[in-house]
Amino acid sequence: LIICICIKIERTTTMIIRLREVLDAKQKSIYWLNKETGIASSTLSRICNNKTASIEFSVLDKICEALNCNISDILVPEKSDITLK
Repeated sequence: LIICICIKIERTTTMIIRLREVLDAKQKSIYWLNKETGIASSTLSRICNNKTASIEFSVLDKICEALNCNISDILVPEKSDITLK
Protein backbone atom coordinates (compact mmCIF):
# COMPACT_ATOMS: atom_id res chain seq x y z
CA LEU A 1 0.00 0.00 0.00
CA ILE A 2 1.46 3.35 -1.11
CA ILE A 3 0.09 6.60 0.24
CA CYS A 4 0.92 9.80 -1.54
CA ILE A 5 0.61 13.08 0.29
CA CYS A 6 0.68 16.19 -1.84
CA ILE A 7 1.43 19.53 -0.30
CA LYS A 8 0.99 22.71 -2.24
CA ILE A 9 3.49 25.40 -1.30
CA GLU A 10 2.72 28.98 -2.18
CA ARG A 11 5.19 31.80 -1.95
CA THR A 12 3.82 35.25 -1.57
CA THR A 13 6.08 38.18 -2.15
CA THR A 14 5.07 41.65 -1.16
CA MET A 15 6.75 44.46 -3.01
CA ILE A 16 7.86 47.60 -1.24
CA ILE A 17 7.37 50.65 -3.42
CA ARG A 18 10.26 53.09 -3.02
CA LEU A 19 9.18 55.77 -5.49
CA ARG A 20 9.00 58.45 -2.80
CA GLU A 21 12.58 57.72 -1.70
CA VAL A 22 13.85 57.79 -5.30
CA LEU A 23 12.07 61.10 -5.96
CA ASP A 24 13.52 62.58 -2.76
CA ALA A 25 17.04 61.37 -3.60
CA LYS A 26 16.82 63.00 -7.03
CA GLN A 27 15.17 66.12 -5.58
CA LYS A 28 12.12 65.69 -7.82
CA SER A 29 8.42 66.03 -7.03
CA ILE A 30 5.27 64.18 -8.03
CA TYR A 31 4.34 67.31 -9.97
CA TRP A 32 7.61 67.13 -11.93
CA LEU A 33 7.13 63.41 -12.60
CA ASN A 34 3.57 64.05 -13.77
CA LYS A 35 4.79 66.64 -16.28
CA GLU A 36 7.64 64.39 -17.49
CA THR A 37 5.57 61.23 -17.90
CA GLY A 38 1.96 62.27 -18.39
CA ILE A 39 0.97 59.90 -15.57
CA ALA A 40 -1.86 61.38 -13.48
CA SER A 41 -0.73 62.97 -10.21
CA SER A 42 -3.37 60.93 -8.37
CA THR A 43 -1.83 57.70 -9.74
CA LEU A 44 1.68 58.79 -8.79
CA SER A 45 0.47 59.78 -5.32
CA ARG A 46 -1.15 56.35 -4.78
CA ILE A 47 2.07 54.66 -5.89
CA CYS A 48 4.21 56.87 -3.62
CA ASN A 49 1.95 56.17 -0.65
CA ASN A 50 1.76 52.40 -1.26
CA LYS A 51 -1.99 52.66 -1.84
CA THR A 52 -2.05 50.55 -5.00
CA ALA A 53 -2.44 46.83 -5.55
CA SER A 54 -0.85 46.83 -8.99
CA ILE A 55 1.22 48.97 -11.33
CA GLU A 56 1.13 48.63 -15.10
CA PHE A 57 4.47 47.89 -16.76
CA SER A 58 4.03 50.89 -19.04
CA VAL A 59 3.71 53.14 -15.97
CA LEU A 60 6.85 51.66 -14.41
CA ASP A 61 8.68 52.10 -17.69
CA LYS A 62 7.74 55.79 -17.94
CA ILE A 63 8.71 56.42 -14.32
CA CYS A 64 12.08 54.69 -14.71
CA GLU A 65 12.83 56.49 -17.97
CA ALA A 66 12.04 59.91 -16.44
CA LEU A 67 14.07 59.20 -13.29
CA ASN A 68 16.89 57.42 -15.15
CA CYS A 69 16.64 54.42 -12.83
CA ASN A 70 15.83 50.71 -12.88
CA ILE A 71 12.62 49.00 -11.81
CA SER A 72 14.63 47.41 -8.98
CA ASP A 73 15.22 50.93 -7.62
CA ILE A 74 11.44 51.45 -7.37
CA LEU A 75 10.20 47.96 -6.41
CA VAL A 76 11.98 45.97 -3.73
CA PRO A 77 10.72 42.52 -2.69
CA GLU A 78 9.86 42.13 0.96
CA LYS A 79 10.68 38.90 2.77
CA SER A 80 8.72 36.00 1.25
CA ASP A 81 6.23 34.03 3.30
CA ILE A 82 5.66 30.35 2.65
CA THR A 83 2.15 29.04 3.00
CA LEU A 84 1.37 25.33 2.98
CA LYS A 85 -1.96 24.39 1.47
